[in-house]
Amino acid sequence: MDDREAIRGEEALDEWQPVEGMRIVPAETLFEGGLASFPDYWEHEQVLYCEDEASGLKSYLSIHSTVLGPCLGGCRMFPYASDREALTDALRLSLAMSYKHAVVDIAHGGAKAVIIGDPRTDKTPELFRAFGRFVDALGGAYITGEDLGTSIEDVRIIGETTSYIAGLPLEDGGSGDPSSVTAYGVFCAIQASIAYTRGNPYNPKAGLPDIAVAVQGLGHVGWSVAEHLHAAGARLIVCDIDAAKVARAQEELGAEAVGVDEIYDVEADVFAPCALGGVLNADTVARLRTPIVAGSADNQLADERVPRMLQVMGILYAPDYVANGGGVINVSYEGEGYSVEKALQHTEHIGRTLIEIFHTAEREGMTTAAVADRMAGERLAPRH
Repeated sequence: MDDREAIRGEEALDEWQPVEGMRIVPAETLFEGGLASFPDYWEHEQVLYCEDEASGLKSYLSIHSTVLGPCLGGCRMFPYASDREALTDALRLSLAMSYKHAVVDIAHGGAKAVIIGDPRTDKTPELFRAFGRFVDALGGAYITGEDLGTSIEDVRIIGETTSYIAGLPLEDGGSGDPSSVTAYGVFCAIQASIAYTRGNPYNPKAGLPDIAVAVQGLGHVGWSVAEHLHAAGARLIVCDIDAAKVARAQEELGAEAVGVDEIYDVEADVFAPCALGGVLNADTVARLRTPIVAGSADNQLADERVPRMLQVMGILYAPDYVANGGGVINVSYEGEGYSVEKALQHTEHIGRTLIEIFHTAEREGMTTAAVADRMAGERLAPRH
């Protein structure tokens, strides 16, 4: 993403409330060279580090922009190899959240929190309560939720010490698991990409009987994407590190299974990355045998060269933060009178947005990634 900067909104905070027994400091003070030493730092509004000795909490919180409203972004828990790696992830993800919210047209800024720890062994109620106190100290500038390594139950515990949470189950006054709506948005993105390449009108309800899709990853979102595609009549080629998930896809969805490294070599109409980010690099892109890339994974592009490579190869790329915007759309409808029907109708606009991006990219000779970034940047500009 080029020419990006954070524009401060009314929700921006320069300070936070102190929390007894907890150390909260600007992340700028912890690294030689400050935040400028991080390639993924783009003048984020606020970047903090929190440490709570009693619970073992070590967390970075990155707020990119509040110009559209209070920041919304999940809390990720991962055994990062270093603090620099953890903060890099938070910076990159918070920026993507700002752009995602801008492009899918919801009134929230972008932020992301990361907790350093192994979600399989290091989770405790005390740790998540401490994280909730950290969130609460910002007074509403940041609203948290689940993400990689955290669950709805973890968010419930966070909610014991802060009200600034989102994505709880319907019975708890939330909007439910956002992964199903995320998956529907990816399905709409695939429909739009196919319609564009074939010169057809976009119709998220269209059947896909002659389409083959290579789905990389069968987690919550990837599985739901595969279900939508199967229901539409598409042929599936799948991979996952979990053999049981692959076997289930073969049995229930009639999918063809390939190895996790073989998925890049599959001949199909669409490659759908639905696992971890960074999978599109010089090596993997050169191997692709699909005319479309559209999936749910965050940060799919390994570096800034990849969009041009895809363009040169004639591969249509649906920018990841547009394609996977259904989950945040769903959460944005949370509150009294929540309607999943309204959330799904809004999510279908993802396809229309992508059609606009594709046409603009073709007309102006730009990459689709650059067009999406420009569109988001224009919507994040100061409102006078």
